[in-house]
Amino acid sequence: MSAKIIDGTAIAAKLRAEYHLRVDDLKARHGVTPGLAVILVGDSPASRSYVRNKIKACQQAGIRSDLIELSSQTPEDQLLERIYALNDDPGIHGILVQLPLPPHIRVSSVLEAISVEKDVDGFHLYNMGGLVTGNTVFSPCTPYGVQKILEHENIPVEGRNVVVVGASNIVGKPTALMLMQQDATVVICHKKTRDLGHFTLLADILVVAAGVPNLIVPQIVRTGAVVIDVGFNRLPDGRIVGDVDFEGVKEKASYITPVPGGVGQMTVTMLLHNTILSAERYATGTQRAGMR
Repeated sequence: MSAKIIDGTAIAAKLRAEYHLRVDDLKARHGVTPGLAVILVGDSPASRSYVRNKIKACQQAGIRSDLIELSSQTPEDQLLERIYALNDDPGIHGILVQLPLPPHIRVSSVLEAISVEKDVDGFHLYNMGGLVTGNTVFSPCTPYGVQKILEHENIPVEGRNVVVVGASNIVGKPTALMLMQQDATVVICHKKTRDLGHFTLLADILVVAAGVPNLIVPQIVRTGAVVIDVGFNRLPDGRIVGDVDFEGVKEKASYITPVPGGVGQMTVTMLLHNTILSAERYATGTQRAGMR
């Protein structure tokens, strides 16, 4: 068999077209333009590239985007003051601080400073904790993108065995919690798991986000499994690959996402969704006032 290759770029384009209509409706009915503030600390080429892609996506969706560029030497307290000012700005509905940050700035302090109502990345402690109870204000963008891919392809989650390889706070853990909320049976593994294949061979749905090229080979994938590759690895020759041996595994899986062209575009798309949702809540007065 040969897997259906899931076109994440096409799914993202479809969703973004729908989101643009929601932005137009917000402007027409409430006079509100969704606004996203993006804070870039330092001049990392990779971070700058990610930010550029996010701002371009905002422009295409009709979302206002404000780029705030700060020196890598910016003290933590100055960064926090900028965040607090954005929390109080009614024209800004989402705040994103591009990670990683310089070593002298504590990521935990920055993420906690962002108002829960504007935490469109979904990284605030309230949102992360809400994944356990099913009561988040915003879902983290990459796990939400994985969920949307499964929904688009009509892949059932309820009652399925799901194995998530990768235990990061950004992808692995929240993905597992979100799929548990849909009544999947979830196992979390990582790159140091002994006998990894013992677990992955049980997976009806295999989500891989470990950051290790070719970690998942055909021998440890169940025939007919759905394989979602969230890995993003740049090889010495400049090629971008995921964590899955794509050419080998696609001959065994039923569905598979490519890298690039799979989950990556969905991550940015969910950022747009969360920003628009925040603006809709502001326009209709349904925000949870005072939460920070």
